[in-house]
Amino acid sequence: MAQKYATRAEDYSKWYNEVIARADLAEHSDVRGCMVIKPYGYAIWENMRDILDRRFKETGHSNAYFPLFIPKSYLSKEASHVDGFAKECAVVTHYRLKNDPNGKGVIVDPDAKLEEELIVRPTSETIIWNSYKNWIQSYRDLPILINQWANVVRWEMRTRLFLRTAEFLWQEGHTAHATKTEAIAEAEQMLDVYTEFAENYMAMPVFRGRKSESERFAGADDTYCIEAMMQDGKALQAGTSHFLGQNFAKAFEVKFADKEGKLDFVWATSWGVSTRLMGALIMTHADDEGLVLPPALAPIQVVIVPIHRSDEELEAINAAVATITAELKPQGIFKVKYDADDQKRPGWKFAEYEAKGVPVRLAIGPRDLANGVVEVARRDTKEKSSMALENIGETIKALLDDIQSNLFERSKKFRTENMHTVDTYEDFKTRLEKEGGFYLAHWDGTKETEEKVKQETQATIRCIPLDIPSEPGVCMVTGKPSQQRVIFAKAY
Repeated sequence: MAQKYATRAEDYSKWYNEVIARADLAEHSDVRGCMVIKPYGYAIWENMRDILDRRFKETGHSNAYFPLFIPKSYLSKEASHVDGFAKECAVVTHYRLKNDPNGKGVIVDPDAKLEEELIVRPTSETIIWNSYKNWIQSYRDLPILINQWANVVRWEMRTRLFLRTAEFLWQEGHTAHATKTEAIAEAEQMLDVYTEFAENYMAMPVFRGRKSESERFAGADDTYCIEAMMQDGKALQAGTSHFLGQNFAKAFEVKFADKEGKLDFVWATSWGVSTRLMGALIMTHADDEGLVLPPALAPIQVVIVPIHRSDEELEAINAAVATITAELKPQGIFKVKYDADDQKRPGWKFAEYEAKGVPVRLAIGPRDLANGVVEVARRDTKEKSSMALENIGETIKALLDDIQSNLFERSKKFRTENMHTVDTYEDFKTRLEKEGGFYLAHWDGTKETEEKVKQETQATIRCIPLDIPSEPGVCMVTGKPSQQRVIFAKAY
């Protein structure tokens, strides 16, 4: 009997975990709070990484690498920064182990205590700005446009694969500029890069916006973000870009001489996305049968499954598959898998690749060859049809483009249907509980009102949207004046 899996409607959290397991993306590690990213999951992350890395370099950035360990004193130099991360930091106190004299393995050597504790990187602003202090003397040394691909550690008590783990992978950009204008332009440019990636490659519509003061990155003057709606109506912050002002430059005494020889502090940004994007990808597109991948990120874009009864039939199919594969390559379709494993039945393969979210599946047998066709199944709609072998490269390319577009439009339609405008707090609370989704509502701009909403509803201000026109009104909670609506939602 086929195994019964949870559906999104029955148990969204269980469904999410089962999609990950069925697609063989990741698993929990024996190290509490950490995960193992398995080859298929890592292949998707590599595709994300490679696309983003290319875009970073096209916008003038270079990759570098900085230490995993940060002296504790560095975090103390920027007050709001240490406040924001203090409770999440992993601390190294000793540098050596020794054999247990009682013969029970190894113990920490009490004589090997570090003079100063080291923090395992929760984010790299402090260690990087300590380096920039030595790199920057004059305006000729600016701008510095650096990106780092790395892992970070932030202790988490309640973990979920990809969404929230103690260790995760990410990229973090750190730039230094001579003027405030240049730094703000940099932060906005990287927000646009993230938006383009989310929408054009992940097929995930996002809102661009600014965070409220309470939700800003610790140590930032302003935080820009992209927010996406998941299929349960909750928000997921998919990327952030921070204008850091001169805060870190002042903390680390990073000054430069301008063209007139006047000394000033450097202006800074930082920006990043992480393996949380994997969770976003799953919760944006997956269905009750498993993962659904946009072709732009799929490790396998097309899988071909032979259906045969004899070696002679298989030989004929092999020759046809070689021709098909050759015709796909000029169309830029290189991620093709031919699964001729005779230890698994075609039905088993169909289910496996459906669970893995492969965008297009081709099945080909002797009758198909005789008719000059192949059976094609598209993962996004589950539609099946016959496709002529003639000009199959162009046809498959058009199909993949259509799947990519359809996934984006489908997700955008879902977001539109679950986007609500409310004017009263009672209406907001009632609809949030019953319907979920995103809510455009007026807010008076105070931390007190923001905290009240959070405590009473668990909803937060996801962003002050950049692409929704300002509309003066009154706060739904206090009735005080408001300059524009903000987006409230429950979030991951």
